[in-house]
Amino acid sequence: MEESIRLNKFLSDAGVCSRRAADRAIEAGQVLVNGEPAVMGQKVSASDSVEFEGKIVSNADKKAVLVAYNKPAGIVCTAEKREKNNIIDHINYPERIYPIGRLDKDSTGLILLTNQGDLVNRIMRAVNAHEKEYIVSVDKEITGDFIKKMSAGVYLDELEVTTRKCKVKKLSNNSFNIVLTQGLNRQIRRMCQMLGYKVQTLKRVRIMNIELGELKEDTYRDVTEDEYNKLLKMLEGSKN
Repeated sequence: MEESIRLNKFLSDAGVCSRRAADRAIEAGQVLVNGEPAVMGQKVSASDSVEFEGKIVSNADKKAVLVAYNKPAGIVCTAEKREKNNIIDHINYPERIYPIGRLDKDSTGLILLTNQGDLVNRIMRAVNAHEKEYIVSVDKEITGDFIKKMSAGVYLDELEVTTRKCKVKKLSNNSFNIVLTQGLNRQIRRMCQMLGYKVQTLKRVRIMNIELGELKEDTYRDVTEDEYNKLLKMLEGSKN
């Protein structure tokens, strides 16, 4: 008996898009299974023919791709082709990849892109509490009280949630380093705003064990085999 999996997971594993984007494509009628429009929750097996936006999708012999990119301001972290300045068209990588999470349009620094759906899910799920590190500059002098409150967790009115405790270190009069284990929408900007500060620049410099290092802005590199293996080791036991 053939093993079957949910269609959104099949598309994610094939590096086509995230599961959420797959669900949207299914709802929009952009996915066919054996020539018929797919339905939400549908399962497929190896013998089924799956088409996404008119192209046959296959999971067979797919080489794992993981790319580190130094995103400049102005690039939008989405795989949606209709979005102007989207990261996929901008990078123009020779294989179909998509971003792991996102950076605000105005933010810069490290973002990972891959064709591995499960990798995306395990890194992104908040319950797994994986570290992401940023360097941030603000519009006025940073005080000890600011560092203390940022570290302890800040209640965000708009999201009705208190952020997790995190590591915060002052770097200069108006810049600091922060390590988060969650990824709420515009989290750092919202945290600063609640404490009376406005973010001027925000750069991500690390995701788990992958560091931005000396990678030039608007360039990318393949993650090394050593980095990839260490990442997989850190992800062992993570939920997807």
